[in-house]
Amino acid sequence: MRVLVFDPFHGAAGDMITAALLDCGADRERVVAAMQAVVTEPTIETVNRAGIRATRVHTHATPEHRSLSDVYKRLDDASPVVPPEVLAMARRVFSRLNAAEEEVHGSHVHFHEVGADDAIADVIGACTALFTLRVDGVAVLPLALGSGTVTGSHGTIPLPAPATVAILKGSGLVAIKGNDEGELCTPTGAALLAEFSSLGPADPGGYTIRAVGYGAGSRDTPHSPNVLRAMVVDTTGALPQDTVDLLETNVDDVSGEVIGEALARFMAAGARDASATPIIMKKGRPGYLVTVIALPETSAALARLMARELGTLGIRCIPAIHRFIAERTTAEVDVEIQGYRKHMPVKCGWMDGHIYTYKAEFDAARNWAAELDLPVRDMLLAAQKAAEKQADKLQPRERPGDR
Repeated sequence: MRVLVFDPFHGAAGDMITAALLDCGADRERVVAAMQAVVTEPTIETVNRAGIRATRVHTHATPEHRSLSDVYKRLDDASPVVPPEVLAMARRVFSRLNAAEEEVHGSHVHFHEVGADDAIADVIGACTALFTLRVDGVAVLPLALGSGTVTGSHGTIPLPAPATVAILKGSGLVAIKGNDEGELCTPTGAALLAEFSSLGPADPGGYTIRAVGYGAGSRDTPHSPNVLRAMVVDTTGALPQDTVDLLETNVDDVSGEVIGEALARFMAAGARDASATPIIMKKGRPGYLVTVIALPETSAALARLMARELGTLGIRCIPAIHRFIAERTTAEVDVEIQGYRKHMPVKCGWMDGHIYTYKAEFDAARNWAAELDLPVRDMLLAAQKAAEKQADKLQPRERPGDR
């Protein structure tokens, strides 16, 4: 399984996260396009922090502050160039930030520090970068918070900032003071790492390092490198597993259109999967079993969302179910359809050192189908057959986790 590991021993900020992911090999062109769509074109440069070469991202953003609806509109306006999965992730990050600010300051019209344009650029840049790396999970090692005080729109406040503490509460991330003074972890950095983390607070176990990236902060302290390290690794061992909660409810008075929209909202809110199954309920009434798979830290919020969207009076929660996850890689296959040729991404599932399933990436198939005015199902089938024919080229000599 390919995993992204963040090592925020010196803290984390939004620009450092984006920079570290770019240094790890994220698609620079797509990240720049996404950031430019919400603010302006960033500058990306190589710098040195206490002897470590690192990537630095300058957003060139103005200090203007915005409301949550303003931020959401700015994200929605970027939809022509930003995938919907990235926009949904960015919205969840700002939802975390908004909840933290309301917890600390009460109801407010505008964000404070985290509503500035640089935060919008940092969030969309980091989410896009993570999306392009196509990892199977994210682990966050202990996060340094710093100490002392900082001056903001509410005057002098203690560190870590109250909004940062509110975000980390219940996130499952492990925090430490760290060896450096000052604000090491910003609210935006905390919200991004809390959203990205999917493998819990523990070290991912044995792994082989495939890529390393360093994202630089603005400070340049001579004796301590102000950098965030990120690593793309392949984990070793047998079929991995994690723990999820299973949420279920029966409904018999909700239309298919409403259920379809509800499932989309559950996924946007962080569900790992969501489905609806036709069932026969008591007294022979037709209905649906709505099922949501959630991480333990998000199951309560998703249960509330299920109740609100479906109007149901009860949600069954089956906690701590072990979920086995197949090792996955993404390969490019040469697809030909009606005389047209193109390289298409296909996700490969592995077991015992062999590929046992192929699945074409839907977004790529949909986009090419629209370009050629062909049915999406024909494009998916063509990619599937191409992957099966080219299987020998996709088979490495060892297991993905050992490469």
